[in-house]
Amino acid sequence: MFIQTESTPNPATLKFLPGQTVLEMGTADFPAPEAASASPLATRLFAVEGVTGVFFGTDFVTITKADGIEWDHLKPALLGAIMEHFQSGQSVMEKGHDHASGHAEHTGEDGAIVGQIKELLDSRVRPAVAQDGGDITFHGFERGVVYLHMQGACAGCPSSTLTLKMGIENLLRHYIPEVTEVRPVA
Repeated sequence: MFIQTESTPNPATLKFLPGQTVLEMGTADFPAPEAASASPLATRLFAVEGVTGVFFGTDFVTITKADGIEWDHLKPALLGAIMEHFQSGQSVMEKGHDHASGHAEHTGEDGAIVGQIKELLDSRVRPAVAQDGGDITFHGFERGVVYLHMQGACAGCPSSTLTLKMGIENLLRHYIPEVTEVRPVA
């Protein structure tokens, strides 16, 4: 098994590509070790000292490290943990745990606008942030403001504010005049 690694715009996060499917669909975000109980792979990765976050996409794993720890010291242990997991035949997620990243439901008078927002996010934004080892999810639309949550490599990335304001906000405002601003949610 050969696992490729790619840097991300977030220097604290590295993207690992195991060359096989990680999740059949959706994403799974584990921002802390306590959140990893639904995933044997995430639990194994958090056991490596210095890991502060784990995120799964369909064909990648992004791992966030603590400040002060060098990738040169952490990377071999992480590559070993990922390889051991996939060679063990264990599943990435425990059965019965919903891991697909969902979109907040929104009905009412803004339903059509929300549908347009979600469509643009799914077709134009999510593929781009997945390339960087992350994801973005819709959390609401109220009085012209779109609320989004950044995950994986995008969470805490120094350029995430620029991505939200200059990239996503401009895109949404261009196609949907009712959108006036984009704000992150924690």
